[in-house]
Amino acid sequence: MWIVTYARKLEEMPSNVEIKAAVHNPTFLKQRAEELSKSAGTLIRQQDTFFNVQKGRLKLRHLMNGSGQLIFYERPDVDGPKLSNYSISGTEDPDGLARVLSDALGVKGAVKKERRLYMVGQTRVHLDNVEGLGHFMELEVVMKEGQSTEEGEAIAHKLMEELGVKKEDLIVGAYMDLLLADKKG
Repeated sequence: MWIVTYARKLEEMPSNVEIKAAVHNPTFLKQRAEELSKSAGTLIRQQDTFFNVQKGRLKLRHLMNGSGQLIFYERPDVDGPKLSNYSISGTEDPDGLARVLSDALGVKGAVKKERRLYMVGQTRVHLDNVEGLGHFMELEVVMKEGQSTEEGEAIAHKLMEELGVKKEDLIVGAYMDLLLADKKG
């Protein structure tokens, strides 16, 4: 019975199709995102603490209002659009939760970023300034029930074109991976 319940929960995990790219001209990309979203976007400051886990990624996001979100996600480390499955749980005590997770799992590292969020249809467009790395853009096509991965990928490709994102600017992995690779290099 437990296995059936667990399998059902995995199938119900929300998903999105994501891409991440380096940004060489943040002013141009901001202008295009504002035009496409018909908004000035929303400024968000975040710190994500990543924990050591055997599969996927587990991070605790500290938000500007003092709350937090524990986020688990799995996605392949490839460039271009990729399906990401995730689950999120809110917390009003991110510092306490960070201590418990740190004691239990160990900390992999932390990512601090200033993010501007734009909504374009069913896609979250993030323009990120990541401390220690620079400027990046993420697209997250939030999948609707019954929508295929191919449809999400088509939306991501179209938005990449509209935003002027080139294939050679696409990056693999999470910001945490880039920071850790930078420390090794």
